[in-house]
Amino acid sequence: MSNIKTITAITRATDPAIASLELRQQLSDPDIAFVLFYCSSVYSLDNLAKHMTSTFTGIELVGCTTAGEITPNGYEQHSIIAIGFSAFHFAVSAQIVESMENFSLIDAQETVNKLTESCFFKKIASIKNNSFLLTLLDGLSADEEQFLVTLNSAAGGIPHFGGSAGDDIHLANTHVFYQGSFYQNAAIVLMVNTTCPFEVFSSNHIKYATSKVVVTAADADSRTVYELNAEPAALEYARLLNVKVEDLSPELFALHPLAVKVGGKYYIRSIQKVNEADLSLIFYCAVDVGIVLSTVVMDDIFASLSSELTRMTSQYGEPELVLTCDCFLRRLEIEQRQLLGEAKTLQQRYNIRGFNTYGEHIDGTHLNQTFTGVFIAGVSK
Repeated sequence: MSNIKTITAITRATDPAIASLELRQQLSDPDIAFVLFYCSSVYSLDNLAKHMTSTFTGIELVGCTTAGEITPNGYEQHSIIAIGFSAFHFAVSAQIVESMENFSLIDAQETVNKLTESCFFKKIASIKNNSFLLTLLDGLSADEEQFLVTLNSAAGGIPHFGGSAGDDIHLANTHVFYQGSFYQNAAIVLMVNTTCPFEVFSSNHIKYATSKVVVTAADADSRTVYELNAEPAALEYARLLNVKVEDLSPELFALHPLAVKVGGKYYIRSIQKVNEADLSLIFYCAVDVGIVLSTVVMDDIFASLSSELTRMTSQYGEPELVLTCDCFLRRLEIEQRQLLGEAKTLQQRYNIRGFNTYGEHIDGTHLNQTFTGVFIAGVSK
């Protein structure tokens, strides 16, 4: 049996043919049977799909576009990171859902059943307690919440996490990749069955809430808030922060998010952009009339995450891989606070790999501004 469990590959080549070849050369181990990749949207996606498919013949490929990549060298952009999984330690199965909007409970049950059956026949480990689900969703869809709730109802207690695809913060087109093609308005659900101990987790760095506002006019379907406290939403948000409306930007949203309180805990509802025509705000997560949002003070961005990673290392052993969906707004905060060096140290210490997202998923919940992922230990059970 091979000792290799996972291999990480990285390319910064801008030509899809060269990029695909460079990744394949780094993932040449014959035990690699499944490859998960995250790519910048700067690539010609049609060409990238063609070359990745032809270069990785006989290996199942799944991926999505990003708002940044997390590589062995820390945060990067305009690159592709790919992770190869050994067939001796991982059975990975994937299903695409081409229409998130029409995803029913029956569809969810059929999806989970197909994934379970596929992993079962690979005979890596028993499905129960040795499997997790990973979701990759179109990051500009407004159907993420309903999709995740529906999937969760059919998951049968299998832990699951994931991320919403990005497009380098252009907010125009996000894609997921499955069996040779990139798709929009689609979702991919993966089941990972493994011999390695693991834990799915999520971490944020909210310290405490301050001012409160009420959503007084909104369109839930498009996640648009027209009014906060019966005032134009962007004007009221700018007033809370004591800034001008024209100063509102993703960088400012990252440092001064709004949050909703659910079950005694605060969860961030990140702002995507300002509509200049009517001064409304578009959010990355569900919003509706009557929701109370709070401005929040953020804690040390690494403190709670470091604590979680230390705990899991003590419990399971050194990590083989921490596969993460890390909100791009966290990266913007880290950049603005000039903490990229500290981030890189943490990412290298725990073998953190993944991508910057437009939203994170855990056990049926859609989140913003979190670090969500799975800690996979280097030992086998």
